[in-house]
Amino acid sequence: MASYRVVCSLALLLITIPASRAMLDSHYYDQTCPQAEAIILQTGCDASILLDTTTGNQAEKDGPPNVSVRSFYVIDDAKAKLEMACPQTVSCADVIAIAARDVVTMSGGPSWDVLKGRKDGRVSKASDTINLPAPTFNVSQLIQSFAKRALGVKDLVALSGGHTLGFSHCSSFQNRIRNFSSMHDVDPNMNLQLAEVLRKKCRKPHTDRSAGTFLDSTSSIFDNEYFRQLTQGKGVFGSDQALFIDDNTKSTVEAFAKDQSLFFGEFAASMVKLGNVGVIEKGEVRLKCASVN
Repeated sequence: MASYRVVCSLALLLITIPASRAMLDSHYYDQTCPQAEAIILQTGCDASILLDTTTGNQAEKDGPPNVSVRSFYVIDDAKAKLEMACPQTVSCADVIAIAARDVVTMSGGPSWDVLKGRKDGRVSKASDTINLPAPTFNVSQLIQSFAKRALGVKDLVALSGGHTLGFSHCSSFQNRIRNFSSMHDVDPNMNLQLAEVLRKKCRKPHTDRSAGTFLDSTSSIFDNEYFRQLTQGKGVFGSDQALFIDDNTKSTVEAFAKDQSLFFGEFAASMVKLGNVGVIEKGEVRLKCASVN
């Protein structure tokens, strides 16, 4: 479950939302709901990804980049307990941000102070997921995408390390393992042994929608194995492997592959920065994360 939850949380924080700003504070709930973080931990940005699809509107959580994110019940459970303890106080957006930190920490990764005080959006559209970096992006596209969120190259590489807990369905990488180009059936930048393993997991015709793979070999542990695998051509996404190919990011990948403590420190710092992206000021505190009030 940890692998699904951290990818969910990182994806949520990356979705672009209105650029209004709110003042965030790590002590935001100290007086109004001091037990908030403990409640979330026990059960386990814009929270608009949690809204259900309705007639005429496909919700973000059913958009292509998020079809593998199926642990929303964890957030809903935490929110229900928070509503019992502190009614109409803690936003779903803050629950997600705190849960992301907790998943990383419980999996052996770093911790950081989560800035809180976000509001929840009132609209959720599957089309908003086009703002998420695609698994087919090259480094130039990734840098541009992250720059829109005031995040730099080091943030890009560090946050990509969250894939150490990641899982992907075949649809996100099948272009690399079959019919890659007119000259290569398999992406020449992919380790051939990995390609063979993935081809067996993602057979043709593709009828098993649940088929896929974890994004590194230690999928339940938050570590720097993801970066070590990139140096061996074992990145699953094209956008992952591109980080080791491109001169703008290769040295950072190599540094994180050699020094896990360095990666942990940079990841925590980048998560704090990411948590400040696109914060909604004039939203609401939802009673249930799957629907607006």
